[in-house]
Amino acid sequence: QVQLVESGGGLVQPGGSLRLSCAASGSIFSIYAMGWYRQAPGNQRELVASITSGGMTSYADSVKGRFTISSDNAKNTMYLQMNSLKPEDTAVYYCNAVPTTVLTWGQGTQVTVSS
Repeated sequence: QVQLVESGGGLVQPGGSLRLSCAASGSIFSIYAMGWYRQAPGNQRELVASITSGGMTSYADSVKGRFTISSDNAKNTMYLQMNSLKPEDTAVYYCNAVPTTVLTWGQGTQVTVSS
């Protein structure tokens, strides 16, 4: 049914910025909240940011003040603006529903922060 496509990742130096996009192929209006997850090698997948249908946002402590989540409902697209990137932000970033990941996972987009 709904397909999720993440994009916008890449290689960036510490302190740099990236803007990730998550495009949904179908309407997800029935989902209360969506979020960005990330998984680095050897680490568990973690939720880094979420946004509700009403626009309420939340962030993991590790990214507060640096990342901003937003959405464009008309485009069925969610974004993650990442500033002041650190090497520990290196991971594959995915989008899915919050708190339960009821949608099929996309391929994710690789973010690599390295000097």
